[in-house]
Amino acid sequence: MAPRVAIIGAGFGGLCMAIRLERAGITTYTVFEKAGDLGGTWRDNTYPGAGCDIPSHLYSYSFERYGSWTRRYPGQPEILAYLQHCADKYGVRRKIRFNTEVVSASFDGNRWQVTAATGSASPSTEAFDVVVSAVGQLNRPHLPDIPGMPDFAGTSFHSARWDHGHDLTGRRVAVIGNGSSAAQLIPHVARAAERLEVFQRTPNWVIPKPDAVFGPRARLAFRYLPGVQRVYREWIYRYAEAALYPALAQGWSADLLRRRALGHLRRQVPDPGLRAKLTPDYPPGCKRVVIDSAFYPALTRPNVDVVTEKIVRITPEGVETAEALHPADTIVYATGFRSTEFLAPMSVTGRDGLDLAERWKAGAEAYLGISVPGFPNLFLLYGPNTNLGHNSIVFMLECQVNHVMACLPHLSDHGPMEVRPEAMAAWTRRLGAAMEPMVWQDGCRSWYKTADGRITNNWPGTTTLYRRLTSRPPRAAYRHV
Repeated sequence: MAPRVAIIGAGFGGLCMAIRLERAGITTYTVFEKAGDLGGTWRDNTYPGAGCDIPSHLYSYSFERYGSWTRRYPGQPEILAYLQHCADKYGVRRKIRFNTEVVSASFDGNRWQVTAATGSASPSTEAFDVVVSAVGQLNRPHLPDIPGMPDFAGTSFHSARWDHGHDLTGRRVAVIGNGSSAAQLIPHVARAAERLEVFQRTPNWVIPKPDAVFGPRARLAFRYLPGVQRVYREWIYRYAEAALYPALAQGWSADLLRRRALGHLRRQVPDPGLRAKLTPDYPPGCKRVVIDSAFYPALTRPNVDVVTEKIVRITPEGVETAEALHPADTIVYATGFRSTEFLAPMSVTGRDGLDLAERWKAGAEAYLGISVPGFPNLFLLYGPNTNLGHNSIVFMLECQVNHVMACLPHLSDHGPMEVRPEAMAAWTRRLGAAMEPMVWQDGCRSWYKTADGRITNNWPGTTTLYRRLTSRPPRAAYRHV
């Protein structure tokens, strides 16, 4: 009998899991999606300029290579359209329960009891053999803890909750934050606003974004000559593995990345004072490298200032630093996501009453980033230590889904299975050793880390290695309970 599978989330991970089940002839699954449409982060992030810094032909499923990409680096509308195309082509949309949020999942000794709420209706509970969490790491906006935020008299919002009804034309805008999202939206805001002040706590390393539009001939070749797309995708992938990953491991390309970023800064920012503000004092890759060619020119516009003084409070009139009050009628919080909390606020209770939040109070961890001892038949997609700084997360998601698919026959034949504690311990030791040479260890603050400095988000190896590890037969690492 096919297992009943609950998939939580309808972004890249959840759709990948659903499609793989469909292709295997397993239709006894339900996708729970808290929003009214699919797409995850690519549904939520609709700010001006939203897009991806991974080339489009790699930021897509290997089983659904898409010939309709219009440019090298896809924008948010194209990515969302691709996900909708995949859902429709493989017939999984009919299995998605929209506007339905999972509030808890509890293992009763044999099956998972999943409780979900839909609108104002009372939460209901259903039994499933398997739970696959695909809620992602970048789905819950992080708002800074700045005194006075509720007192602001103007309009304020997070970049992932963009207020499209608020016209920025002629406004005095404050953007708090300067990461990847900020770098994408700031050029658009700068062109509309009368005055824009960018509040920067720490500068980012920025390298050029070699974007290009695919003309009609290129799109025809990608669509009708599968070999062309296959070779192009493989070239992008191999370049990321061979050149970008060593920079994060402080290998041969680290200095090359640094020199490229400094050269990009010198070419685009002629003013030495502004250039000094934008020069990081930590190694490239310690925080996520920003890939953008329009960010620096926007900061040099006469109507834009970069403010580096510490923010003291938000007042009704604007943003107050230690040195001055900066008047604003609009505040955009480009302050990232609550990335280290993983499954929160969902309550997950495993075997013998184990509480996952309690188990993870010192930092989230999972075998292969997928499985946790004491939580049988629970699998995580884009779980702890599976984020990348150099390659496509879609590749990692496919590896994880392949692993889950390899586990399903075993649990169907022999009952619930969980990762062995000794396998988890060995994984933790291996992960710790692999982290030692990585640039993230060098003391910089980033969303890769918990408040006490533990790296819970990033994968410290190549994606080739991760594919090999997740492809191993699962029986040696798991036990039946």
